[in-house]
Amino acid sequence: MAQGAMICVTPEQTTHAVCVLGTESRVDVFRCAPKGCSTFGITASPEVVVKVAHSPPLKKNPKASSKWPLDPALEVTVNMNTCSQSVSDQKVWISYFGAQSSQSQALLCLTGVEISLLADITRTGKVTPTRAQGPQGAWAWGPSRQGAILLVNCDKDNPKSSAMDFEDDGVHTCKDLQDMSMMILNTKTPQDFFTKCQLVLHVAESEMDKVRVFQSKGGGKSLSRPRMVLGPKQSSHALQLSGGQQSAIFHVEGLAFPDASFPGLISLGISLLDTSNPETPEVLVFQDHVTFRVAPWIMTPNTQPPQEVYVCSFLENKAFLKSLRALAKKAKCKLIICPEAENNDDKWMQDEMEIGYIQAPHKILPVVFDSPRNRGLKDFPINHLLGPDFGYVARGTQEDGITSLDSFGNLEVSPPVTVGKKEYPLGRILIGSHSYPSQANRDMHQTLQDFLAAQRVQAPVKLYSDWLSVGHIDEFLSFVPAQDQKGFRLLLASPRACYKLFQELEQDGHGEAVMFEGVRGKRQQKIKSILSNKKLREHNSYVESCIDWNREVLKRELGLTERDIIDIPQFYELHKGPHTAGAFFPNMVNMLVLGRFLGIPKPFGPLVNGRCCLEEKVRSLLEPLGLHCTFIDDFTTYHMLHGEVHCGTNVRRQPFPFPWWNMEL
Repeated sequence: MAQGAMICVTPEQTTHAVCVLGTESRVDVFRCAPKGCSTFGITASPEVVVKVAHSPPLKKNPKASSKWPLDPALEVTVNMNTCSQSVSDQKVWISYFGAQSSQSQALLCLTGVEISLLADITRTGKVTPTRAQGPQGAWAWGPSRQGAILLVNCDKDNPKSSAMDFEDDGVHTCKDLQDMSMMILNTKTPQDFFTKCQLVLHVAESEMDKVRVFQSKGGGKSLSRPRMVLGPKQSSHALQLSGGQQSAIFHVEGLAFPDASFPGLISLGISLLDTSNPETPEVLVFQDHVTFRVAPWIMTPNTQPPQEVYVCSFLENKAFLKSLRALAKKAKCKLIICPEAENNDDKWMQDEMEIGYIQAPHKILPVVFDSPRNRGLKDFPINHLLGPDFGYVARGTQEDGITSLDSFGNLEVSPPVTVGKKEYPLGRILIGSHSYPSQANRDMHQTLQDFLAAQRVQAPVKLYSDWLSVGHIDEFLSFVPAQDQKGFRLLLASPRACYKLFQELEQDGHGEAVMFEGVRGKRQQKIKSILSNKKLREHNSYVESCIDWNREVLKRELGLTERDIIDIPQFYELHKGPHTAGAFFPNMVNMLVLGRFLGIPKPFGPLVNGRCCLEEKVRSLLEPLGLHCTFIDDFTTYHMLHGEVHCGTNVRRQPFPFPWWNMEL
């Protein structure tokens, strides 16, 4: 809230003060009262509003023309309705009275001015040019609440630059300004007011490396006009203003996302200083501020419509790309292929990055979150995604001790859910971890976890994934859209469901049907042989217990019931050494979801009546939801290298229609 200085009056002298419209200034009439005086009276010019209040209230309020008792509990405030035409043109007279009816008088000369620092606190995409919208310094979550919003200017609008826009202190294009939030300073003063007063724009030193402010000169659109006035290494700026009615336009960009050491709030202040006495330091007369919240990075779940699909090209996956191209065409989304010369034999597009977005009322910007794995695709997010209206953010480096769990196949997000009375309209982030701390276990790096938690709007849930060889949660879960009130289903890989299916087939006389028929270099196995394999059953009993643990966590943390979960038949086998699990056949839950169209790893299950029994089972589970299943052969290109269709692809999806600032936190 804006604050004016306390005004101390002195009997038999003239006191000069500034009164900023919209604020009340307290007048101290008690401490300087002449000795022996017990009451006072007060009158003022018509444009000055005087209020006298007592705490607690007096039993009998004196009339306006009456004398007031001189009491330290008495509070006198003044405010003005209009700006002054000249300096000190408004008057307040304070008369002191003693027991002998002696009288002493103090004169207060006021200058009424308008000083308002305004931003889009109503979240409409525009700055309301008056203070009628409310106080600028507060920030609140929820619909119909107020508070300004700031984007991290993390795209690259200047094609000649190698840096993101926020990494330099210049404005190079008009598009760059569009990524920033506007702030307006309105002033209305007597013409000679700023000869003895100074306005200073400032930010706390602890926040100056999180924000940069540019000032547009003269209101023109010339690209050379905006210049930096606040930012790293510059926490204050003295404004050069002339009297009369003026407006100064500022453009504000964020330099840092919320993180462990930064809650995301930035306060920009304006201070009016009295500089009339050259022999003393300036005196603080008035102060106000605008609070911005930096927009969080937001993930999008499988239930959001797809816009672009990303995949790598290499010698062995031409057939895979053909199938993917057809699937993307059905889903009406663009397919972007990273050529072999640029992917450096790194085919795991899902692990390299996660594409989300940031949002302010005036703009939405897709932003790629680059994982710290830094393998062959490490330059893809910067070279192919970062650009005009496409931002970039990264956390952690290889030097931080990165493990497989820091790849983004281990980073997913649920659709919107309600847990008890708590709503998560943007879903909840899911990350894989260990079951309990030990030196041998892996975990997502704390730097990544801190970043994800600091965004606040998709409160992360930790799952148990270290039992897997690769360790990614996309190896046992996925979400698909559903055309019903729930809007989605959680898919969980299930050895139990797979054994049940195979047992039913054996009972129906199909025990001789074989898996992996037509797969070169893979030993075929009959249904009856798989069912009698005690070692494989032990492996899958262990895996089932791990998935069941996560099942209960997901039900609890996402507010799900068994009706919201579909079990996808899947076998796993434990590898030698650390005894971690991998898919026994192509992992169908590790699928690509493009709206109603699903790209599912072809399982090469036993053929029953000429059809793959696993494919038929999955179709029977998913197609009633309005989904279309396409089974894609990824056996040699991805599965044999411990990944599947989802691991080898990535998707940019439409942002949520729900504005994040409307969340109740």
